[in-house]
Amino acid sequence: MKITDIKTFCVFTFRTNFVFVKIETDEGISGIGEGTLEYKEHALLGAIEDIRPALIGQDPREIERIGHELYRDSYWRLGPVLQSAISAVDMALWDIKGKMLGVPVYELLGGKVRDRIRMYANVWFSGARTPDDFAAAAVNAVNLGITALKWDPFGKAYMHLEKAEFMRSIEIVEAVRGAVGNSVDLLIECHGRFDIATGIRIAEALKPFDPFFMEEPTPPDCYDAIAEVRKKSPIPVAGGERLYGPMQLRTYLEKGCVDFVQPDVSHCGGISALKKMAAIAETYYVSLAPHNPSGPVANAAALNLAACLPGFRILEICLTDVSWRKELTNERVVFEQGNILIPEGNGLGLDLNEDACKNHPYQHITFRHYNGTLTDVRPTGAPSFYFEGLEGGL
Repeated sequence: MKITDIKTFCVFTFRTNFVFVKIETDEGISGIGEGTLEYKEHALLGAIEDIRPALIGQDPREIERIGHELYRDSYWRLGPVLQSAISAVDMALWDIKGKMLGVPVYELLGGKVRDRIRMYANVWFSGARTPDDFAAAAVNAVNLGITALKWDPFGKAYMHLEKAEFMRSIEIVEAVRGAVGNSVDLLIECHGRFDIATGIRIAEALKPFDPFFMEEPTPPDCYDAIAEVRKKSPIPVAGGERLYGPMQLRTYLEKGCVDFVQPDVSHCGGISALKKMAAIAETYYVSLAPHNPSGPVANAAALNLAACLPGFRILEICLTDVSWRKELTNERVVFEQGNILIPEGNGLGLDLNEDACKNHPYQHITFRHYNGTLTDVRPTGAPSFYFEGLEGGL
């Protein structure tokens, strides 16, 4: 079996542009992957084109060798662009192998340790501004059966929070906790944007609301900073979505940065790399809570990993998305009592609708965490993210 072609698809989806890869073979079996890299789509597409010559003619079943050589032969190695390209290719190769053998990817990775994974909802709060807005949106989500909610209550703040901003942010958390009660877990997102003192101050203020974790309190480029916050935090700390491979993770854990680590299968080197990172995290007794705000292919890859990794604790899902997401693949996500069931299809369990992808071409997006536009506004008519067992608008 030989690789004959690599196709890319860049699909506008309001919050970002999904970037899919399709690898075709001379035996008619194809595989799909995803490297969705927020706001760096052109660079990612260029990186995939750069590694194309190294892929054509290769045996797609030799996943470990191909991934190793793509990394080895890149002089500028670590970073989101190359690693996202390798991630997408890696997913597609695992998809091919699973389809060829007639089994889900998780069967190739050691088999199931579970048949479902708990989910937490992101993007359930679009349009909320006041504490009452957030509380009402949270109740709507919980009424759908969601048992864990994540959001960023800190507005446009960067590095510091003035007293009024700080009080407003804590009032939002207090309002949500009061609205949903103590049985729902709250996960507080900081988006990597505070200094050490502010991160510690936030952690102390959040303690009365018993959050599941506080995510990425400091910028990701200084491991010592998040380690210092975690050392003084009275609540669990999560981070690691901007780690690009096992070696970075090793240092991250050696420094004691987090209680939950959040590698993204679209950016860390794919399924192969995330499985290695899970093994490293397991030796530190640090749980996995992967970053997963992307598209259907990345979600399928994350679910296959959730099936076979003992340390996998909880998975992020964006609760709302564009109406055409369901047209891009034959994705079928089954929701049941706060959990997502592990899919059973061969490979990643998905096929790509190329025509649907082409119907929603790339659009430039300037959303940022610091100007309040990332998730404040929802695309007109956007439905709930589709689940079997959880349908209807928020």
